[in-house]
Amino acid sequence: MGKLTGAQILVQSLIDEGVDTIFGYPGGTVLDIYDALYDHTDQIRHIETTHEQHCHAADGYSRSTGRTGVVLATSGPGATNLVTGIATAYLDSVPLVAITGNVGNGMIGTDAFQELDITGVTLPITKHNYFVRDVSRLQETIRKAFVLANSGRRGPVLVDIPADVQRQEALYEKAASLREAEKADIDATDLEAAAAAINESRRPFIYFGGGVVASGAGDEVIELSRLINAPIGCSLMGISGIPTTTRASSGWKACTATSQARRR
Repeated sequence: MGKLTGAQILVQSLIDEGVDTIFGYPGGTVLDIYDALYDHTDQIRHIETTHEQHCHAADGYSRSTGRTGVVLATSGPGATNLVTGIATAYLDSVPLVAITGNVGNGMIGTDAFQELDITGVTLPITKHNYFVRDVSRLQETIRKAFVLANSGRRGPVLVDIPADVQRQEALYEKAASLREAEKADIDATDLEAAAAAINESRRPFIYFGGGVVASGAGDEVIELSRLINAPIGCSLMGISGIPTTTRASSGWKACTATSQARRR
């Protein structure tokens, strides 16, 4: 494609990752990104919210579609308004890529207007976050962010992009997709030990959470219940993992009450 600005590289990278929806709220340090988004309205739908807590919308989008939620915010208070939504995605293992603008590199550390260390703020509630100082690293960073958000235990990743990086130019060539890390093989010994423990149980009870929803393993849970004659319950995150009409299902309320009673 030749040379593109950082903002154009960002938008093109999102397109390459299959993103078709982004939630955002305009602000001074992301205006170049909005200009680039405007040029691709036929490929990416931008949903402008009425408040910068739109990270919750991206979180809900991910939960309902199974895709990675993408959210865009400006620097300072715009970025910090994403924090609660990012924390929600982190605690509930929801894949999310949060993109924030920041003041230019030359103004970092000077207490400039709406300058904020959002990577420091979100470090405890993200799988990882990136501060992109060089436009030549932007494309690779976005690709890594999507892989990381969806590999292992899924969750949010934040990418902070200074305003001057959005205007710098670099060569852009579409690259092959980064593959998600290979899942580890199941150890046969561990599998046999788990099967033995289940078979020796006098009153087996299946309790599952969001991992079943994320992996689409609901049918396997129902089959296991049938094989060992066990009732099924789930956490709040497990709701929708199996049909509520499943004969063995006791519902998440009954299961939660049982779990709390055992802890007491």
